[in-house]
Amino acid sequence: MAKRTALVPGALGITGRAIIEHLEGDSDWDVIGLSRRPANYASDAKFLSLDLLDPADCADKAGEFADVTHMFFCAYAPQPSVAAEIGPNVSILANLMDAVEPVAGGLEHVQLMHGAKWYGSYLGPYKTPAKEDDPRPVVENFYHAQQDWIVERQAGKPWTWSALRPHGIWGFSIGGRMNLMTGIVLYAAISKHLGLPLRWPGKPGFYDCLYNMIDTGLLAEAMAWAATDPAAANDAFNINNGDFFRWNQVWPRIAEFFDMEVGPVQTVPLQSVMADKEPVWAEIVAQHGLQPFTLADLTNWDYLDMALGNAYDQMSSMTKTRNAGWHKTLDTETSVHRQMQRLRDDKIIP
Repeated sequence: MAKRTALVPGALGITGRAIIEHLEGDSDWDVIGLSRRPANYASDAKFLSLDLLDPADCADKAGEFADVTHMFFCAYAPQPSVAAEIGPNVSILANLMDAVEPVAGGLEHVQLMHGAKWYGSYLGPYKTPAKEDDPRPVVENFYHAQQDWIVERQAGKPWTWSALRPHGIWGFSIGGRMNLMTGIVLYAAISKHLGLPLRWPGKPGFYDCLYNMIDTGLLAEAMAWAATDPAAANDAFNINNGDFFRWNQVWPRIAEFFDMEVGPVQTVPLQSVMADKEPVWAEIVAQHGLQPFTLADLTNWDYLDMALGNAYDQMSSMTKTRNAGWHKTLDTETSVHRQMQRLRDDKIIP
């Protein structure tokens, strides 16, 4: 098999980091990571600093992209509203494609990283299990606009596209804007340090609702599959661990990991409650000899408030994905424990 070269914009985010860590262990791949910030984890990948919102900067770096065969587009340009996100997030994709496509004669595949927001999961209750061909919600978001753009761009071209739609993603990144796990484990570690039980901070109803998520290791494997298997070409797929769960089943496992009691449900706005906890976290870091990250380095509390602040089932069907040939699964409780242990081993949490 000819050597492949992966280009990963959004290389420092949770999904970008996952695919880089997966591919850099495979001698059949070279990897180029793109980000505005310097690399913040050890990697054999080549990292380039690039502002995707600047077409001139993308064009200036085009010479670096000649060998690219596969693009894993994990970049995200946050904006203050869903509507405001559409233009910039289409632009970052278009700017990079305008730089890559003319020079990468061996380009085979472009993959978009989306999610259950495609189905309007952030708007309120929606049809579950969600299927890829369900009608779009009344409110458009940038996932829809990006996919429409890539479909139009790909027409008549030799390369193909795919889009993956995970929901809750369980894994680690530094400074990632949308990281479910890191916020939860930091909240747990701080609660233990303060002598508190592990109380569920989200809405009471969501504690009992059905949910699904995916381990970043399994997600990376699925990303590579969708980017290289002809059965996944030019299509979109839900992706999760392959099971559904309720937080009331998993929350005690998290408490057990930290040797804590499970407390009552107590809905709190974490963005406010954790605003003064940097000194507490500094004490924990010093006491346990952890890596010297701040809470601001590691998590985004308003995302966690949003992710836990609903009261309806959130489930995505895996039927289409399985029919296309992806059959790997991972028990979610196993995933939760494995990824938390990795953070402990890496001295991120006590």
